[in-house]
Amino acid sequence: VWSLHVFLVFVVYFILFILFFAETPVFVQKGNDVLLNVEKADVLQDVFSVVWKLNEKDVLVRFSPGRGPIVLSNYNGRVEFSVNNYSLKVKNLQEADSGVYTAQTLIKSFCCHVSKTFHTNLPSSDAVSPVKLKVDSVSRSSDSCNLTVTCSTQDSHISSAIRCDTKTCSQEGGEQSEVTTSGASLHVYLVNHSIICNHSNQVSWTKDIEMTEHFCTQHDGNTEKQND
Repeated sequence: VWSLHVFLVFVVYFILFILFFAETPVFVQKGNDVLLNVEKADVLQDVFSVVWKLNEKDVLVRFSPGRGPIVLSNYNGRVEFSVNNYSLKVKNLQEADSGVYTAQTLIKSFCCHVSKTFHTNLPSSDAVSPVKLKVDSVSRSSDSCNLTVTCSTQDSHISSAIRCDTKTCSQEGGEQSEVTTSGASLHVYLVNHSIICNHSNQVSWTKDIEMTEHFCTQHDGNTEKQND
């Protein structure tokens, strides 16, 4: 019975370890604000202190009930702390602000003080650059129209072939995609008669669209080629 009790206690503490030390990625665009919440703040009763840290070393805020929050000098004007739910707002996020944010709370539970730690992994990202969709060539016949297109950004591009008949259009090989040198995603795909070029990352996206009907308006029995 005693060994079973010890085993159950171990399981409970193992589950708590997973819950309290799991890192949740929150992607934020540079220059924006982000609000970091302490999970299950509503069950944190009898709080003695709360400390927010960055990368386990830089202390941002210290708070004890009955006293005002103390913001460390390096972060004055950069962060806001809520005494109601212990959340932290980081303003105008920059590359140097990326990292793991930790909220350490000291509470009284049953007979003793218990420390709980909540982690949030906060990478920052730039907004993606504009994207351009260009129709490189058009070839028409009596029953079909063939397009070649290029979806491009500052540092990457994808080409694709589109074929339309009198009713529908299809993309050779289906949706085309690749990861750019900056780590963003570049896609070119077809939705009905819309050719869509999309550039995106975790915090932003841009797109450019061309309609096939602008280039495949007639099938007059003659073959015509156009190159831009």
